[in-house]
Amino acid sequence: MAIVTDNVLRNDVPKQTLIKPVIIVGHSNRKIYKAIIMLQITLAVAIPDHEIELTAIRAQGAGGQNVNKVSSAIHLRFNVASSSLPEFYKERLLVLSDSRLTKDGDIVLKAQQHRTQELNREDALARLKELILEAVRVQKARRPTKPSRSSQKKRVDQKKQKGQIKSMRRSNWD
Repeated sequence: MAIVTDNVLRNDVPKQTLIKPVIIVGHSNRKIYKAIIMLQITLAVAIPDHEIELTAIRAQGAGGQNVNKVSSAIHLRFNVASSSLPEFYKERLLVLSDSRLTKDGDIVLKAQQHRTQELNREDALARLKELILEAVRVQKARRPTKPSRSSQKKRVDQKKQKGQIKSMRRSNWD
């Protein structure tokens, strides 16, 4: 966790940072802010930074010297069961039939599309957020409908017309 003092502007702190004032005994005249990096999922749900394991690894594929020397790819690992997510989120994520979810309940993502580690980190976090939001989205129940009388009539007429065309093709071969 980072400590941010008063002389640092709040605009310098990354977007995904939650700044909370910390009371320190003996320092009544000086405010100290504790910056906790959070991945904001919704207005009410956020994941603290310490629950997401990010590892820099070497990217694969074309890219020449940059790929061979620099660890710019990001390997993200997030344990769903031990996270601070609400139970509803955990249940929905654990029943996902996705190759990114391991048997242990870890979500594993690899981001290597960009040239820099910072962009790949942002990409991995954005993909994690998208996966969580997609998992908790409740599908609308399909209401069964009946085709209208005119659409049924159209369908039958088209079938008759196609049948006539095919029968005309067959009769001309003799």
